[in-house]
Amino acid sequence: MSQVSFDAAELAGRFALGLRGDGSARVRGVGTLARAQAGQLAFLANPKYRSQLADSHASVVVMREEDADGFSGTALIAKDPYVAFAKLAALFEPRPLRTPGIHPSSVIDDSAQVDASAYIGPHASIGARSRIEAGAVIGAGCVIGEDCVVGSASELVARVTLVARVRLGQRVVVHPGAVIGAAGFGLAMEAGHWLNVPQLGGVVIGNDCEIGANTCIDRGAIDDTVLEEDVRLDNQIQIGHNVHIGAHTAMAGCSAVAGSARIGRYCLIGGGAGVLGHLEVCDKVVVTAMSLVTSSIREPGEYSSGTPLMDNRSWRKNAARFKQLDALTRRVNAADKES
Repeated sequence: MSQVSFDAAELAGRFALGLRGDGSARVRGVGTLARAQAGQLAFLANPKYRSQLADSHASVVVMREEDADGFSGTALIAKDPYVAFAKLAALFEPRPLRTPGIHPSSVIDDSAQVDASAYIGPHASIGARSRIEAGAVIGAGCVIGEDCVVGSASELVARVTLVARVRLGQRVVVHPGAVIGAAGFGLAMEAGHWLNVPQLGGVVIGNDCEIGANTCIDRGAIDDTVLEEDVRLDNQIQIGHNVHIGAHTAMAGCSAVAGSARIGRYCLIGGGAGVLGHLEVCDKVVVTAMSLVTSSIREPGEYSSGTPLMDNRSWRKNAARFKQLDALTRRVNAADKES
């Protein structure tokens, strides 16, 4: 449990929340509504879990005003309890102290620039003409290639690779194993053999983005691959060359975007979903998990593809019937014309 602690009145004042109950109730950490113990903060955002409220041992619960009626414990009142909980929980997140400086085992090219307030961890490597700005953190084992920029207060957690011509904005977080700026998948066929098309662009990532573990973002073939500000990518995502992702879009794990596609602002892409190359997805589109986007989306809304899960015997029968849909449609249309 975290060593820091706050009383309920202090938390309410800091985050402009309403308070019901004992303002002196002490909070030292967070927990779920069902498993929280005394001294912990929990939240109720989904009415489906309201039945757990009466038996919860949490010292303080964040909830909407309507859910607080009849609640005898201490409550922090929020319009959106989940958002409020995210802000409150950040107070208890342990963060390692990074003393500015360069670890002696790191290797830095003479032409690279490292701000005096940056932290360069053990066994990190920084290539020619790259720049590490104020307050940036380069974790253990990170490799930064040539002509890269890591913006102020950005953090490469550990074993992150920036291959070449990658520019990170401010407050960008990149989690372990991510590879940004590798060569895009550009091929040309000549006489039965593949030729690699040189990938001469870079990657530009805006302020406040977060890149998940083992995610790959390819550099552009000619123009740059671009993520606008506050884009959030989960783990194990593939972003192809020359893709452009609009601000505040979030993508869940194992999703993929093929080369030269454009994703709008405030989009949500579900886990395992795919977007084919050279398509456009407009702003405020939701693509549900495991869907495949095969044509451009011009109108905001929620989109899905595929079939719901069913027992294998039923699926095989339906798959066989699916092959007959075209012939069936033709017969129905012919019958309508005759009638």
